[in-house]
Amino acid sequence: MFAGLRLLAGFIFLRAFLDKTFGFSYARQSGEGWIDGGSPTKGFLSSVAVGPMESTFHEWAGTAWADWLFMLGLGGIGLALIAGVGLRLTAAAGTAMMALMWITEWPPAKHLSDGSASMSTNPFADYRLIYAVVLIALAGAGATWGLGRAWAQLPFVSRNRWLL
Repeated sequence: MFAGLRLLAGFIFLRAFLDKTFGFSYARQSGEGWIDGGSPTKGFLSSVAVGPMESTFHEWAGTAWADWLFMLGLGGIGLALIAGVGLRLTAAAGTAMMALMWITEWPPAKHLSDGSASMSTNPFADYRLIYAVVLIALAGAGATWGLGRAWAQLPFVSRNRWLL
């Protein structure tokens, strides 16, 4: 069961990475992908309208370092989950990414430009929290349908257990 969940979660992250890179008409239209000069962070971070980090997210929006970190995170988390390797580091990185994305909509009500609020997120069980919990639960689920067992036997990994 965990192997299937790991693969599904991996495809969620990998699909987001591929869509933002190439513009497969899901979140990005064709010609708007990262490869075409689009920014994977500009639209989302510049639209943050409330919260304690609003100005910080606006500063980060569209910067090269934020685009690279975000895309490396999406791609790396997706590939690691699918391969079943480095899942402890993947769980930590993915949880940090989900926490930052959750903060972008703080407080939990999304405020609209007319001043009204739309409860687009649940104040507790937001999907980003669920993703983070799933990633933590999958931290040891790389052996089934994955390369986790072989990965753990590599000398560098066996000397650095945090890479499991």
